[in-house]
Amino acid sequence: MKRNIITIDEEKCNGCGLCISACHEGALALIDGKAKLISESYCDGLGNCLPECPTGAITIEEREAAPFDEEAVKRNMEAMAAKKKEHEPMACGCPGSMAKTINRNIERAEVQTNAPEYAKPESQLRQWPCQIKLVSPYAPYFDGAHLLVAADCTAYAYANIHQEFMKNKITIIGCPKLDGVDYAEKLTEIIANNDIKSVSVLRMEVPCCGGIVHAVKEALIASGKMIPWSVTTITTDGHILED
Repeated sequence: MKRNIITIDEEKCNGCGLCISACHEGALALIDGKAKLISESYCDGLGNCLPECPTGAITIEEREAAPFDEEAVKRNMEAMAAKKKEHEPMACGCPGSMAKTINRNIERAEVQTNAPEYAKPESQLRQWPCQIKLVSPYAPYFDGAHLLVAADCTAYAYANIHQEFMKNKITIIGCPKLDGVDYAEKLTEIIANNDIKSVSVLRMEVPCCGGIVHAVKEALIASGKMIPWSVTTITTDGHILED
């Protein structure tokens, strides 16, 4: 039958994966670094993925294609949800985006009998990945977590970020200006699907960092959860901006 269905120009596709998140039918996947239509029967032809593509690689055309199969889509989405719960690699297919928890021996420095007076500081990052765009909302480390949502520049501007802000938290980072996306949808998924205990936002004093605060606020509202949250602002010369 002839119907509207998407077409992907592989030459234009940069493998960002944004179209995959936008497709509510699970019709797309990243294969060998390129977005692919995995089944014509999953694509409804409405084109929710089009506005998310930054390179214009996706178009809709009328052509011969298998009919849209709502039942097949339902089965596919259930299978995808099951895989997420098993913590499979995310859609981007990159090994570096595989969700994992980092178990740190926080008592190590205390039990060392011959520790130097100034021990080498230890990272307090407790999971991988940490980029908001890469984390899976279903990763196990989110359940029961105190969440730190930080603008990525804060790690360079504030010297003691690990001990003062990241310790005992799950840290996710991003830059709303450079990433060019609204994090609200991803953050809503994280909060709605996990027992998040609190949310701390760490931003820079520059205006563009307001986007990360706005996204967290929108996510809390959309999730319908009353979770304690706070915002700390770091100045460009590396100090905490007092209210």
